[in-house]
Amino acid sequence: MAREALRRVVTQIPGVTIAWMANDGAEALERAKADRPDLVLMDLIMPVMDGVESTRMIMRHAPCPIVVVTATVEGNASRVYEAIGAGALDAVDTPRLGSTGTQGDKALLGKIAAVRKMTSSEFRAAAAAPSVAKVPTAVAPTVVSTPTKVPAPQVPDPFDPFLLVAVGASTGGPQALATFLKSLPPTLPYAVVIVQHMDATFLPGLAQWLTSQTGRPVVLARQGDRPVPGSILVAGEAQQMIMKASGTLEYVAGDPDLIHRPSVDVFFESLANVRSRTGAAVLLTGMGKDGAAGMMALKNSGWRTFAQDRATSVVWGMPGAASQSGAAERTLAIDHIGPAVTAALSKPRPGVTP
Repeated sequence: MAREALRRVVTQIPGVTIAWMANDGAEALERAKADRPDLVLMDLIMPVMDGVESTRMIMRHAPCPIVVVTATVEGNASRVYEAIGAGALDAVDTPRLGSTGTQGDKALLGKIAAVRKMTSSEFRAAAAAPSVAKVPTAVAPTVVSTPTKVPAPQVPDPFDPFLLVAVGASTGGPQALATFLKSLPPTLPYAVVIVQHMDATFLPGLAQWLTSQTGRPVVLARQGDRPVPGSILVAGEAQQMIMKASGTLEYVAGDPDLIHRPSVDVFFESLANVRSRTGAAVLLTGMGKDGAAGMMALKNSGWRTFAQDRATSVVWGMPGAASQSGAAERTLAIDHIGPAVTAALSKPRPGVTP
């Protein structure tokens, strides 16, 4: 029934055809390797290989856009965020066959329309040589030097109460965010504010999932919130999030032509304009280049800047753009970024450069 419902939804879209259908995750992997599609609609509960592992393996061997389609996103929340952490772009409830036709198909049609805005060539270029977002213990951090010396921010003793760690992530972000947050000190001497590319309907669940995975309270940022040391906030609206000169977070409509709402670039650039704030900017796994320009603005304002390396990224698009442009001072494996950020923002010790 679920397969027939999906077939009916897809075949009603002009210019879209079904390339193949698979009975389980392992078959989906082999078919994707043999005939890479423009989009995979992936169930979660399947025999042989489930949807999470199939997503992870497809992103490794035949990267292409994947949208999770499951009987109930809310009921499978943990597995949904695992799949998104493995590289799925989004998730939606499976349409249902009813007496009057297919029901609940508008959400899926909207997801497909959003993915079609990305060309296959753009996705495959961004996903070149991807790997599973898992860090081998033997991997040492890779440091990318930049041609110009960046002035270290003036950090009072021992931490500036206005220090902020700003994080941007997209494809594969949930798992990378969980790893990053778990690597931070138990008592955070700075605030963490996250922009994750995700449908706004799933952001409350993301905050709850990160809380369950890390043991840290992660909450959605509200209009007028002021980040304080120890707080972890996630942009939670389908609007642009910015920081005002007053130090509060605000949601604004922003440029209607921007694909991402919220956009990492918009948030980072707003931070660069708040002179009373300083800190570190981090770009984690994600498709495209959102955040690279904003990170450069922060670097030029004296912020410390970090990008996730290719080996531990699901898609080395956003962090790759920051690394290759010189916006990121350091390009590190995901489990090295948290300690490096804390060291960079701590009080410099004699003879030690953060």
